[in-house]
Amino acid sequence: RDDPVRAVQPVTHIFQPRPHSSHSFVFCALYAALVFAGQNYMRPRPKLNLRRPLVLWSLSLALFSIIGSVRTGSYMFHVLSSSGFRQSVCDQSFYIGPVSKFWAYAFVLSKAPELGDTAFIVLRKQKLLFLHWYHHITVLLYSWFSYKDLVAGGGWFMTMNYTVHALMYSYYAARAAGLRVPRPFAVLITSAQITQMAMGLTVCVLVYGWMPQGDCPSRVDNIVWASLMYLSYLLLFSNFFYQTYLRRRDDDARTHKSE
Repeated sequence: RDDPVRAVQPVTHIFQPRPHSSHSFVFCALYAALVFAGQNYMRPRPKLNLRRPLVLWSLSLALFSIIGSVRTGSYMFHVLSSSGFRQSVCDQSFYIGPVSKFWAYAFVLSKAPELGDTAFIVLRKQKLLFLHWYHHITVLLYSWFSYKDLVAGGGWFMTMNYTVHALMYSYYAARAAGLRVPRPFAVLITSAQITQMAMGLTVCVLVYGWMPQGDCPSRVDNIVWASLMYLSYLLLFSNFFYQTYLRRRDDDARTHKSE
């Protein structure tokens, strides 16, 4: 008899298209090599404008994320309203439902082309934050390795990511198009990202607590990696929020006082 703490539910035997998880290492290795080689290549060269390509890129990802958030969000809302919060966390049908399974698969695959975000930063010679490339690499690795096990919590993880990306890429598209976006909207996006990471960490803790009862399938190693990932994101995004919005405001206030 399988140990319920280690095993996933029988739903995992249902045919489901899955990306080869080992390929994620290849994508990430190529990504890291191209990013840092690209920075060296661009160092003696003038930055590129790329406004139109960036607008199209951001609009495409915004549209994809908006549709994804609506489709996955409607599924999660149905589970929450009909079966309650616990079932929404432990649910595996998200991966095999008539509509949600497509958006779950699309989510996992999308983490590879999303690496293209960094090309615009490198070619436009903008500051490349550790948070940016670390986030891209770890999300791709975790998503591709977790999808094959159809672990509990995935519905929350994917729906939150779609929703935050819908806001984020819409903001990027507007900025790239030269539109003036109110500062509070940028604050809202970072706040949403912090909330997403805190909720992701909470879901990991809940899955770990409910898993021994047999109705919340996951793996201990998966929960450990997911928890470490979400905790690191929570710390990094919180620090970004402080450095960008709070510390800068304090510095501006001190500057005005001294004038």
